[in-house]
Amino acid sequence: MKTAVYPGTFDPITYGHIDVIKKSLKIFDKLIVATTNNDDKEYSFSIDERIEIINNSLFKDLKFDKKKIKVVSFSNLTINLCKQYKASVIIRGLRAVSDFEYEFQLAGMNKKLNPKIETMFLMSDVENQIISSKFVKEIANLGGNIERFVTKYAVKMLKDKY
Repeated sequence: MKTAVYPGTFDPITYGHIDVIKKSLKIFDKLIVATTNNDDKEYSFSIDERIEIINNSLFKDLKFDKKKIKVVSFSNLTINLCKQYKASVIIRGLRAVSDFEYEFQLAGMNKKLNPKIETMFLMSDVENQIISSKFVKEIANLGGNIERFVTKYAVKMLKDKY
C-alpha cells in the first residue's frame, strides 16, 4: 500500500487544498492530511478547530472515504511524520510560480534529511489556483461571500470566527 503525507497549515482548508487531495488519491492508496502546529506561526483557528474543519469538510460535506484519508496534527519534521506513517512521498501543492522557489528549497532540505522520501508537486485545477487561506479569511472578515472557495462547514466556522 502506497501512502503519502500532505502537510500544511490548512487555516482553513480550501477547494485548492481539496483539489490536491483528490489528485493525490488517484495516485496513492492512503493519504495522511497533516496540519501543523508550529509555534512560530499565528493561526486563525486552533489545531483542534483546523482538524474539525478538515474532517467535516472532507467526510461530511464532500463524502470522502475515511479508509483512504487520515487527518492528523503534527509539530515535528515532516520526514518524521512520513516515517511514523510509513509514507515514502510528501505531497506539496503549487498555485503559482511564486510558490515554487520556497517549495523547491523545502523539498531539497527534506531530501537531505531523508533521501528515501520523495516530494511530489501537484497543482489544483485552474479555477482554484488563486485561492489561498489568507485571502479567504480576509474576504470573510470583510463580509464577502466565500462559498466558492471553501466547503459549507468551513464557511460556517469562518462566519462564526469573523
